[in-house]
Amino acid sequence: MAIWTAFLLGLVGSLHCAGMCGPLALALPVNSPVFARFLGGRLLYNLGRITTYAALGGVFGLLGQSFVVMGVQRWVSLAVGIVILVSLILSPRFFSGVQPARFINLIKLPFLKLMHNRGMGALFGIGLLNGLLPCGLVYAACAAAMTSDTLLHGSEYMLAFGLGTIPMMLAITLMGQRLQFILRYKLQRLIPISLAIIGALLVLRGMALGIPHFSPKLSVQADAVRQCCQGQ
Repeated sequence: MAIWTAFLLGLVGSLHCAGMCGPLALALPVNSPVFARFLGGRLLYNLGRITTYAALGGVFGLLGQSFVVMGVQRWVSLAVGIVILVSLILSPRFFSGVQPARFINLIKLPFLKLMHNRGMGALFGIGLLNGLLPCGLVYAACAAAMTSDTLLHGSEYMLAFGLGTIPMMLAITLMGQRLQFILRYKLQRLIPISLAIIGALLVLRGMALGIPHFSPKLSVQADAVRQCCQGQ
């Protein structure tokens, strides 16, 4: 999958993040009254999130590499794309309906400890945990990363997704609830459109039509990956 699709999904999907993770971002401990240090802390929080996303991307990229070696990646891409499109048709709110509150109990204790810590490292740690919270959009991005052919490419895909979410999440921490609610309710309709684009591209990729970047011949990629694995 092209990297720009990950950034697009993150950028548009962050409108959903404004409602789901916005309250957490607003509740971050104030590490300093000095604006430069305050901003640095918020950047560290976001760096923690995208670090977790990149790690998840590596895992799914490695899984995708195994699909390439087995010669089934095109079918995986087709299946994932169809699932995303069908889910959107049946319920446009499917990917934004996952509630993090059900999972947060599992990491509640470390979260609470970090939230009471005003150190810069604590903000980075909160970001790392935040990246693990259940989110339909993250699931969709991970599914797309699974169509990557290597661990590195999967990690790059999720890194781009995380970078796309930073403008909104950083703006929320700096501008507060007003921005959160205005953007969430006025622009959230764009989220199903971006997911539809991702789903359609996954289906197109799985069709292996020989279109560079969009629908490459996956059999050629599979041969290259096999040779690389054998060389190692």
